[in-house]
Amino acid sequence: MNDAVPGGTPAGGRAHQEAHHGALGSRLNWLRAAVLGANDGIVSTAGLVVGVAGATTDRAALLTAGLSGLLAGSMSMAAGEYVSVSTQRDSERAALALERRELREQPEAELEELTELLERRGLSREVAREAAAQLTARDALRAHARVELGIDPDQLANPWHAAGASFLAFTVGALLPLLAIVLPPASWRLPVTVVSVLAALVVTGWISAGLGAAKPGRAVARNVAGGALAMGVTYAAGTLLGAAGV
Repeated sequence: MNDAVPGGTPAGGRAHQEAHHGALGSRLNWLRAAVLGANDGIVSTAGLVVGVAGATTDRAALLTAGLSGLLAGSMSMAAGEYVSVSTQRDSERAALALERRELREQPEAELEELTELLERRGLSREVAREAAAQLTARDALRAHARVELGIDPDQLANPWHAAGASFLAFTVGALLPLLAIVLPPASWRLPVTVVSVLAALVVTGWISAGLGAAKPGRAVARNVAGGALAMGVTYAAGTLLGAAGV
């Protein structure tokens, strides 16, 4: 009888397919997070520097505000991602520790549990039992982690990687409005910044829609509208404060 796993596909081919899809899914998740992080950097920094530009044309003030916003935003994103992914990693480790103890203390019950889980995926009782026994003999913890918990013990969430990626993505996105507001002559700063930011938001909206297999038109429109609204509100606030002499 063929060495089968859930779905009736030969074990080698199925393992290769799952590894390929798992790696692809992981890469897409990281890419999606990077695009969204860059998008946050664009919108938040653009709103900040455009707001300051409404109150003053001083290049030093604009550079100080933009650079402060870039650093504060990137550090905040990195810290938030680190805390979030650390919590996820702690939960995964706790779940694996519990599974390890259950396998040690009640192996027969765990074998039956794995059999039932495979049955729910469409295998007959006999095939599910054989597959569960083979998977358990090969690596019981890995089998239960993947089938029962949906965790790959070799690829636990890494908080440092997540924090670094968020920091870098936000910084890259924030650099665009920062450079656009300080490099051109005073009379060109605002239009150059607005056009550059909206163009960048079209790109990030298009990419994020593509990664999510969604229609790009609506995603781009939402992205551009949100960025335009943020810049409009902060510019109005900056203009009012500048007129009031604040």
